[in-house]
Amino acid sequence: MDGSLYVETRSQEKQKWSKRRVSRLGVLSFPNEEQPHELPAFNGTKSQGFRNPRNISLFTVRSVAISVTPSTGFATLIKSDNPVEEEKLCNIFNGKWVYNGEASPLYNEAQCPFLSDQVSCQRNGRPDVEYEKWTWKAEGCEIPRFNATDMLERLKNKRVIIVGDSLNRNQWESLACLLYTAIPPSRVHVDVQNGVYKVLRALDYDCSVEFYWSPFLVQLDASNALGSRILRLDELSASAQKWKGADVMVFNTGHWWVHRGKIKAWELFEHDGKLMENLNVDEAFEIAMETWAHWIDENVDATKTIVFFRSISPEHKGEQWCYNTTEPITDESYVAKFPKSMVEIVKRTIRGMSTPVKYLNITKLSQYRVDAHPTIYTKKREFLIAKQQMQLETYADCSHWCLPGLPDTWNTLVYASMVLSNSRDISNSSHLLFDVSF
Repeated sequence: MDGSLYVETRSQEKQKWSKRRVSRLGVLSFPNEEQPHELPAFNGTKSQGFRNPRNISLFTVRSVAISVTPSTGFATLIKSDNPVEEEKLCNIFNGKWVYNGEASPLYNEAQCPFLSDQVSCQRNGRPDVEYEKWTWKAEGCEIPRFNATDMLERLKNKRVIIVGDSLNRNQWESLACLLYTAIPPSRVHVDVQNGVYKVLRALDYDCSVEFYWSPFLVQLDASNALGSRILRLDELSASAQKWKGADVMVFNTGHWWVHRGKIKAWELFEHDGKLMENLNVDEAFEIAMETWAHWIDENVDATKTIVFFRSISPEHKGEQWCYNTTEPITDESYVAKFPKSMVEIVKRTIRGMSTPVKYLNITKLSQYRVDAHPTIYTKKREFLIAKQQMQLETYADCSHWCLPGLPDTWNTLVYASMVLSNSRDISNSSHLLFDVSF
């Protein structure tokens, strides 16, 4: 932790503490110590011990104490009323994987006919199923089991959009399969034919779950007079007009920015009307993130829409190669490799936005799951065997995830953000930490 904790406070009305929710997250600063630290009363303005860097709208609040336990990532807000009340804020991303040999996945491949070959590990011949029997357990609080019918009720008359690269497509397939199992086949429409747009529509709930392919979030233009692939840093993906009005938004970007050599997608950057070949990638990435953030701030109604940004989904290559691995990593010191500078850019961007964005911090919980990748159990396996190219391990996919599998947990945490709010208002998740400082 970095000494700052993002929390949601309660309002004071008529000398009583109510359940009314502040419209933004506040930032309470404290030393990294375990004892409580008293904060002075404040009235919607800056005061000692409180930072308000983003024009946050605040209600009048009396003095509070905050007790922080860095080892668990938990915070306790202690209100100054008499008697003292305590409310724990649950960091659902801090916990451990628990094995249950009797457990069954939330669905199986046969129940999800549109599941892609890329992630259908059992259909592609994977012999073990142990990777389906691990459950993520948060420390100190209970994560509700995913309930498809309940989530459909919460999404009634609403749109969910999932925007990003193939890992977000992985997450879309997971959520689509999770919901599909609770709907009679005649009452659901699924379109997965288009590589850049996929949708599941639950007709009786008038809700949709949509995927938009946009690995950079900004526009990659390969059809221009120069004949070059230009990454336009000041212009969002062409699909952005279709994002408007969605009630739940899940974004990601990252992996395509670190591609080098033949797999690098761009040849030139465009920024401020100028074409550049040698712009630093971190600088380009930050410009692109600012373009995305500006669009969100200008186009999203925070009283209606909940916005998530999913953190980096780790790959397992090199010393923690996923090939022929059937158990999670238990070494707590293991950290997946990805440029820290880019992670910090994402966090810094979110902190600077006027629209609240929930950081779906799945990196740490996912980096343990070296066992959950497709490895050689992809559609390509049949082709290679037919060609008698038996060194299949060379082609192991250690980036994407089998389904059923890990992305079901990501979506369970999205669902938990709705359920643990004790509200049908999907934009309220007051008991959870989606802190970009962890």
